[in-house]
Amino acid sequence: MEKKPEKKILKWFDEYNHGSLDRRDFLKRLSVFTGGLVAANALLVSMEKGSASADLVAKDDPRLVTADITYPGATGEIRAKLARPKGTEKLPSVLVIHENRALNAHIADVTRRVALEGFNALAPDALSPVGGTPPEEPKAIEMISKLDMTSTIKNFVAAVQYLKTAPQSTGKVGVVGFCWGGAMANQMAVHSLDVQAVVPYYGPPPASEDVPKIKASLLLHYADKDDRVNKGIPAYEEALKKAGADYKLYMYEGTQHAFNNDTGARYNKEAAELAWKRTIAFLKEKLKV
Repeated sequence: MEKKPEKKILKWFDEYNHGSLDRRDFLKRLSVFTGGLVAANALLVSMEKGSASADLVAKDDPRLVTADITYPGATGEIRAKLARPKGTEKLPSVLVIHENRALNAHIADVTRRVALEGFNALAPDALSPVGGTPPEEPKAIEMISKLDMTSTIKNFVAAVQYLKTAPQSTGKVGVVGFCWGGAMANQMAVHSLDVQAVVPYYGPPPASEDVPKIKASLLLHYADKDDRVNKGIPAYEEALKKAGADYKLYMYEGTQHAFNNDTGARYNKEAAELAWKRTIAFLKEKLKV
């Protein structure tokens, strides 16, 4: 049966966001349903901005210490956003990995949300080796698609080491990643023995042959209307079970890829709040014992 135009548009938008459909071709397809390129451009701008909301945690929240820092990565100095509760208590740490839109205001806000739950939180900018996150979102998406993945993974592994050895760290480190960052979170589970808990949100899985390397506990969040990512779930689960991995998997009914992003068009408040509640409980269980 033919899909409704709305579903087609969302599918194309997902392909555009992940680099398999360029902006020109997406607008050309979109114009068929909007009646012209002017209307298509307006709709695309609306979809990119979504229902942009205010920060849930203010940049100057008095409960937090926040800073722009750098740490030594495989490719040189990596820029990052750091947030932690005020005080001198040693705390477990959480690496926050951004979407393919790179280190934007939304991820900075998510990092502060994690910190308020009692963690040292660090969000690296994967685009640091090429000048950092640009203000234009389409440009960030294009730049992310061109990154060398081997070096990028090593830069995130270096972030784990930075958090593990930080003066105010207990030495325990977790990872949370979204979309592109969900894939990177899965790669952290494979490539770093220093992470104890990993939470990929709708992240493509690692290669099945790499799954036996995973020693961390996993909490996997998926959207049920996300064909591109979900096609990899059966093989991932099979490999996890075969390896005896500690994991939980949740599928959120009626949601689409990026349902957690409250600045995006596919935000699902109910699912996002439930997944976040599970995420924080999981991180506290695995990192604070």
